[in-house]
Amino acid sequence: MHILIIGAGGMIGRKLAASLARGGSLGAQTITRMTLVDIAAPPVPSGVVASVEALAADISEGGAAEALAARRADVIFHLAAIVSGEAERNFELGYRVNLDGTRALLEAIRHEGSRQAYVPRFVFTSSIAVYGTPFPDPIPDDYVQAPLTSYGVQKAISELLLGDYSRRGFVDGVGIRLPTIVIRPGAPNAAASGFFSGILREPLAGQRAVLPVEDTVKHWLASPRSAIKFLIHAATLDTSSLGARRTLTMPGVAATVADQIAALRRVAGPAAAELIDRRRDEVIEGIVAGWPKSFAPDRATQLGFTAETSVDELIEVYLSEDAPGASR
Repeated sequence: MHILIIGAGGMIGRKLAASLARGGSLGAQTITRMTLVDIAAPPVPSGVVASVEALAADISEGGAAEALAARRADVIFHLAAIVSGEAERNFELGYRVNLDGTRALLEAIRHEGSRQAYVPRFVFTSSIAVYGTPFPDPIPDDYVQAPLTSYGVQKAISELLLGDYSRRGFVDGVGIRLPTIVIRPGAPNAAASGFFSGILREPLAGQRAVLPVEDTVKHWLASPRSAIKFLIHAATLDTSSLGARRTLTMPGVAATVADQIAALRRVAGPAAAELIDRRRDEVIEGIVAGWPKSFAPDRATQLGFTAETSVDELIEVYLSEDAPGASR
């Protein structure tokens, strides 16, 4: 089996590549080759997979998607994206990468398959940002998509493309709407959701963190560990049960900022919570106000997707796997 990961230099991409390289298989299939792609050549993980190649490519540039499709990978993980905050600040860049790049990749696969039969499993990472207010709490699987950010629109359009290209038999697609990933290791990124990790990660390290919204803000969260499990399960899923609705909302933890801070106190004591500085940011508040609070992801749970059930578990995952000095 040949695995292609596009966006392999990001946090989730690196973790996915490391997990697959370490395990050496996907479902019942042995991985013999992995190709890792990002704007800059991503790191090559150690493991039992002998052939791992790292490439620098931008799928939104002419010829890049075609070159990747010509490699005819059995499973393609498409993780590459401009994150929410940056997509809102840079309209053209967001559409070029998040929409045009995805369309270019799907088209390249279609043309590759027209020359000789080729229908790869195509796992696409979407986002809960495809939903916008007003919405119920929780949001059911069949609720209307009405995004209120450019990022959400780009993901929603890509979901429709994934469904159509799967319906036409060009790819065997599975889309997963990821919760906001908490706690993200490393430095903060440009995502508007970054503070959800920051108000836990920085105080756990004895550092100050900025909270730009009210404590009452509620959101849908899952750990990096769960994100990797989602991707691997999506790659091995029997898609005959999906029908035309190829994208699934992933399970997660519905928690307010106050819930997060309470969990931080339980794990690290009251002094850690005192490291959070409350500085309202109207731009971030405006973006987050249009985001979902919780879901009833019945389709995904019935298909075997699982996640954490509390903020305490999210913190435990971080401390065991990603915090400085963690065992893994």
